[in-house]
Amino acid sequence: MASADLPDPVSAAAGAGPGATASPVSSMPAEAASLAAQAGIRTTPCGDGAIVWHVWQASSPPEPAAPPLVLLHGGSGSWTHWVRNIDTLRSWGRTVWVPDLPGFGDSAVPPGGADADALVAPLAQGMRALWGDTRCDLVGFSFGGLTAGLLLAAEPSLARQLVLVGAPAMGVVPERQITLKGWRHLASPAAQEAAHRHNLAELMLHDTSLIDGLALDLHRANVVRDRMPRRRLAHTDALARALPSVRCPVHAIYGARDTLYREWIAALEGAYRAAAPDFRGLALVPDAGHWVQFERPGPFDEALRTALHAGAAATRGA
Repeated sequence: MASADLPDPVSAAAGAGPGATASPVSSMPAEAASLAAQAGIRTTPCGDGAIVWHVWQASSPPEPAAPPLVLLHGGSGSWTHWVRNIDTLRSWGRTVWVPDLPGFGDSAVPPGGADADALVAPLAQGMRALWGDTRCDLVGFSFGGLTAGLLLAAEPSLARQLVLVGAPAMGVVPERQITLKGWRHLASPAAQEAAHRHNLAELMLHDTSLIDGLALDLHRANVVRDRMPRRRLAHTDALARALPSVRCPVHAIYGARDTLYREWIAALEGAYRAAAPDFRGLALVPDAGHWVQFERPGPFDEALRTALHAGAAATRGA
């Protein structure tokens, strides 16, 4: 959908209203700033403010009849969780939409809650304002995967297919596998950076050599804008309980070394098959941790492309 075709309820203003902290392009790492400069900005209502949607038009001839490709980021993140993937996805002829989820990045906090379930209503409202009855291809990473599952359980007509990336809340892990360090109370920038490094190594990246540079810069910029730090649903089986109500094809992609699952990662496929009526398969990306699309963008993008093509073919034949 071209920018000029957006309906009236969608604003092109960048301000997200109360609770949002703007992130000027000039303050971003160069790789993210270059990508941000190519994006259009749209906003849709969220409580007293707005959800900020970043949209990149296809960079090659549009794939015929391809719907919007929507990417949801993880907890304590923003659109930049997808910074190493967006250009490739555009080159497939896809228009890519990436919101800052309510309570994160430049978007306002959601009304009536502080966890994934509170995001469902404003996201559904925004998606309908942006492209009407057109069903998108929805991809959710980590907390964004949990959010996507809850969203489609409540509003199944919003998506043609669902791809879950490193999603929690599948009920296969008996207890928390990681311990993250708090940083907001730390007085010195050096102490805060040490906590950020620990958390990236503990949760996000298998290859810790990637922490220096872009990963650390993006993480630091994102966590200071997280206004929903007391999320709890990710530590439950909420996604597994939601998936029986999701009727579209469901795919899963995980890093094979994802620390959220460790030795339980082999149990994921069975959990998905038991929960999702139209589960299409689990792809494990070798030598990748939780932030799989950042750590191994090439293999991840190929796994995503395979999933999207399979789901599109299945829905054409339905």
